Amino acid sequence: MLEMEVHKVCYKFRVLYILFLLITLFPHNNFGQNQDKADSLEVLYNSSSSAKNNLEVLDGLAINTADPIKRLKYANELLTTAKKKNASKYFFQAYFQKGYAYFSQGDYTAALESFYNAATLAKTKNDLGQVKVTIGDVYSLTGNHDRSMKHYHEAIEIFRETENEENLGRALFNAGDEYLKNNKVEKAISYLKEAEQIFIKMHFDLGLAYCKGTLGLAYAKLNMYDEAEANLQEAIQSLEKKEDYMPICEFLNGMSDIYADRGLDSTAIEFALISRDLAKSYGFKNEIREANLRLSKIHEKKGNIPESYKFYKEYITYRDSVLNVSTAQNMAGLRADYEVSQKQAEVDLLSEKQKNQQLVVISIAVASFLICLLAFGLYRRNKFIKRTSKIIENERNRAESLLLNILPEETARELKKYGKVKAKKFESVTVLFADFKKFTLYAERLSPEKLIESVDFYFSKFDEIIEKYGIEKIKTIGDSYMAASGLPFPNEDHAIRMVKAAFEMIQFVEESKGSSIVHDADFDVRIGINSGPVIAGVVGTKKFAYDIWGDTVNIAARMESHSDIGRINISENTYRLIQKECNCEYRGEVEVKNGRLLNMYYVNSFKKQMKETLMQD
Repeated sequence: MLEMEVHKVCYKFRVLYILFLLITLFPHNNFGQNQDKADSLEVLYNSSSSAKNNLEVLDGLAINTADPIKRLKYANELLTTAKKKNASKYFFQAYFQKGYAYFSQGDYTAALESFYNAATLAKTKNDLGQVKVTIGDVYSLTGNHDRSMKHYHEAIEIFRETENEENLGRALFNAGDEYLKNNKVEKAISYLKEAEQIFIKMHFDLGLAYCKGTLGLAYAKLNMYDEAEANLQEAIQSLEKKEDYMPICEFLNGMSDIYADRGLDSTAIEFALISRDLAKSYGFKNEIREANLRLSKIHEKKGNIPESYKFYKEYITYRDSVLNVSTAQNMAGLRADYEVSQKQAEVDLLSEKQKNQQLVVISIAVASFLICLLAFGLYRRNKFIKRTSKIIENERNRAESLLLNILPEETARELKKYGKVKAKKFESVTVLFADFKKFTLYAERLSPEKLIESVDFYFSKFDEIIEKYGIEKIKTIGDSYMAASGLPFPNEDHAIRMVKAAFEMIQFVEESKGSSIVHDADFDVRIGINSGPVIAGVVGTKKFAYDIWGDTVNIAARMESHSDIGRINISENTYRLIQKECNCEYRGEVEVKNGRLLNMYYVNSFKKQMKETLMQD
């Protein structure tokens, strides 16, 4: 009976996530916003020019808007307007909401920077406590348990002192959730139950739903499956009414774990698939990653290796593109070290004042000796500068060369000049994905050295081909190769250039079969291409990476996964750009994001005139 009820709830999710508009939610200490109020304020904002400079309107929009992109826009406008009007009381809220917007988009480095700015501007203990909770959330998601718990406990002490029960409940919940993530289950249950009692007393249904669901996950870790299912089911039903889908994805993954532990793999797969599809519909990247990992493990346990590899590959893609854990942790560490050093400097300063009188006498005695040392030091310094200047110049040239290997030249120049690169939108770009067939089979059979040598053999040639046609290599992910034509310098023939390159890639792979270099790993390649708008920019602060985002990229990946060996599968977007020059074969429709259907075509050959041009090239 319980399984039937759970399946009914899950079926409703499968329908609901198609019907509702895109809603992005925020960290688990922010249990929802007042979207009705945001909608009313947005009408006023769009209808009146004076409202665009009204601090109260901007403040309300920044606090209550659910969409993180809009929230960031309104928070930036609030900060700019407040600075113009010297209204410092709005600075805290502007930085605080900027932090939430970045957090929701997975940009944890920018989120930390905004939250730390907010902490320096907090005027009340409750404001400071809320910032500490959010900083704890960032550390939690970047895997720094100790710093996360430090900030949670500091926030809990503040809220106990100020007797703010609502914020205390939220801080206790987050601390319990962090303990659970680190398998400290008994502590987690203790914190969660205290939060649960506070939310019951407050009639805070949404907070109670979060507690119920997380307690369900905790009970599952203790093999208390009946209690786990009851709590998770109650949480999912409550959150569905509130249209709060991010935690639903996490709790569905929890249900998947319960059934997997019981050996009910088919049901476990169903729950994980629903969580994955729901998360994809709303763009919850962390939840997409976790669902894919569960699906990979369950299929591996069942012996279904191709399916396991497919989901694991998608897990790796989301893990690498979303978390950027090392960057966030490095920034967090630097900030924490800075705070410690500042405190130490204050202590040292007090100590120095006490010793100053003694040092005056000693310093006079050694002054003449230091003058002699200084003269000798200047002489040595001159020689050192001459000897090292050449080394420095060589290293500078080497650094510039390495930077040009990582980033497009225009982007590298912008990075060197300004220290950062603004993201840019390109209206028409063609994106290619190339993927090797039977890669997993060879990966198991070949030694790591031989496998890397073979993949490098192919990818090095791919690099030569795309450079020939003025195409930009974006990155490689395992055995997948990604490139984009039409950026950073837009051109009208980007689609034709990409198709030319694709044919040369396929020709090279075919001609390489039986080569002495790859005789143990004769890969087959399949290619997918799509055209449309993308956002391009640089991610990372120490290890730079040029990357692109948008539906165009996702659809190109779908074209590749639906292609066949030795074929070039294109979307109808690319077909419209090349149909006059190429002979194409219609091959049906494929479903893309939001249930939309898109036509696919195989590119069979170039038409006569284009063939002659290719021969001349």
